[in-house]
Amino acid sequence: IQVYCIENAHGQLVRDLDFNPNKQYYLASCGDDCKVKFWDTRNVTEPVKTLEEHSHWVWNVRYNHSHDQLVLTGSSDSRVILSNMVSISSEPFGHLVDDDDVSDQEDHQPEEKSKEPLQDNVIATYEEHEDSVYAVEWSSADPWLFASLSYDGRLVINRVPRALKYHILL
Repeated sequence: IQVYCIENAHGQLVRDLDFNPNKQYYLASCGDDCKVKFWDTRNVTEPVKTLEEHSHWVWNVRYNHSHDQLVLTGSSDSRVILSNMVSISSEPFGHLVDDDDVSDQEDHQPEEKSKEPLQDNVIATYEEHEDSVYAVEWSSADPWLFASLSYDGRLVINRVPRALKYHILL
């Protein structure tokens, strides 16, 4: 039984998709049109968001299992891009807290901030690969750790930048 059908989701081949682990009905897809598209399966007439940061085929897209606003993509442009898609995450007002930094909260009293959604943005672009990046994956043990694998067999393990592990206490 076919549940969903997204006709012409990408201009060319669809290479990968990943369901948001924390927000029902949301999924991300990527393909040979160099785009990453975010969909709400209740209305698939057009994507909720589209990223056009890669310059060649996007082979892989992965949501972070703990912080669904963090999205990784790997492409045959040899780059891995880490994006913060907070506007369509399960926490649209933000709330990235690293357990190691909890004691820092006591030292710094949070300022009162407005309850407006944060902006989506590219957090980092990783260019350690010399060939097409065919796989990206988040660690199942550490939500801040991820790996990427390229065609030439290079495996790169990275950590989300420390600057991102700020406390968005809104």
